[in-house]
Amino acid sequence: MSRPRRNDFLIPTLAVLFDIIAIEISFLLSYWLRFETSALNFLPLTEDMPQLDAYVYGSFVIIPIWLVIFNSRKMYGARRNVALADDFYSIIKLVTVGMLVVMSAAFFYRAFSYSRIVFGLLWISSIINIFLGRFILLQIEKTLYKKGRELRNAVIVGDNQTANRIFTSLYKHPLLGYRLVGYFSDYPTESSMQMNILKYLGKLDGVPDKLIEERIELVLVALNYDEHPKLYKLVQECEGVNVEFMMVPDLLEIMTGGMIVKEVEGIPFIKIKGVPMTTWGRLSKRTFDVVFSSLFLLLSSPLLLIIVIAIKLSSKGPIFFIQDRVGLDGNHFRMIKFRSMIVGAEKYDEQAGLGIQNDPRRTRIGKLLRRTSLDELPQLINVWKGEMSLVGPRPERPYFVEQFKSLVPKYLDRHRVKTGVTGWAQVNGFRGDSSIEERIKYDIYYIENWSFWFDIKILLKTIRAII
Repeated sequence: MSRPRRNDFLIPTLAVLFDIIAIEISFLLSYWLRFETSALNFLPLTEDMPQLDAYVYGSFVIIPIWLVIFNSRKMYGARRNVALADDFYSIIKLVTVGMLVVMSAAFFYRAFSYSRIVFGLLWISSIINIFLGRFILLQIEKTLYKKGRELRNAVIVGDNQTANRIFTSLYKHPLLGYRLVGYFSDYPTESSMQMNILKYLGKLDGVPDKLIEERIELVLVALNYDEHPKLYKLVQECEGVNVEFMMVPDLLEIMTGGMIVKEVEGIPFIKIKGVPMTTWGRLSKRTFDVVFSSLFLLLSSPLLLIIVIAIKLSSKGPIFFIQDRVGLDGNHFRMIKFRSMIVGAEKYDEQAGLGIQNDPRRTRIGKLLRRTSLDELPQLINVWKGEMSLVGPRPERPYFVEQFKSLVPKYLDRHRVKTGVTGWAQVNGFRGDSSIEERIKYDIYYIENWSFWFDIKILLKTIRAII
């Protein structure tokens, strides 16, 4: 299954670069105004003139912290659709929080005396410079959209007045960054409707295949209240498809629920299904996987050698057990584990079931490896190769995937991210022969709420459980 190119990398990357430049300029400008010009001579110089190097080195520590703070408030989204006035307000709040971090660090680091006036100048100049950077970025973004670049392919589901309103709002405002490819409905819309000029993509039962064929990134749902069973069926049929779904609410009660409401050009949408992670999220997760899988393999090499020797001495057969598993986007890969059972035991997997306790096929060393989860260590190789991640839903065999996809709701949605060595379900006790339905609930929760810090939390809980 080919994956569409998601136009969510360039704009966030430029935003990060602009913020780094703006903050560094603010550090240098604040120092220059205070110590290198006569503009502030009316203020008493109560401190010795520090070296510029100290402020530069300090900025190298502070900038990453500020970027994390900004990212925590969704300041690096691909299309934030935020008015400049709202952006300015957010910048003031976040820079103020960042300055509190700077002052706290200066309080505990007494080896160097930082100027309080420089801190005040840094607060003001950071707000101005970051806002100017965002203004320039907005102009760049609009220029790209005018040239037809970085646009998200979107479709409309429905042919009512609400759907027509979505069309007129987005079609007349291409600078919002969306390209309307067409619409789905039971029948082609009436000629009197403005959205009639859009391409008719077919009925709702053909949506999943068309989403992949047309390389769609966003589905805008505009179904009437009495058509909501169709929506349920549509979302169910699109399990495993990495496309964002947003719905226009038709009842006030719906808007007061716990779902996320997103406004696009005055039209409120309810996000009923989101893309698990952006390109930046995938890059940060992949970088983390490569660095820490390499580090774990290096540090655990003595233990790996001991396990290899123990396996060879305890039973005949290969050291590793390699099995076909289903991963990201339903693609198959060869998962590596230390062999914990007698040779040929996998022939009886279907009869034995999933992860039964006290399996008689286990070897003596295999019982210890399974109890301590040390048999999973070679999967770090899969992580390093990019076939798995350190954290994610556990990979399953193709036979069981075929069984569960029609029996367990949202089962295929777990393939929207890379499978992992450990996961949210596992650290909460759902492993082995536990309820598959409960495991899926935890897997889906992880996918819909993924963050870098969520991965760290799961890894720490895993280490604690192993110990």
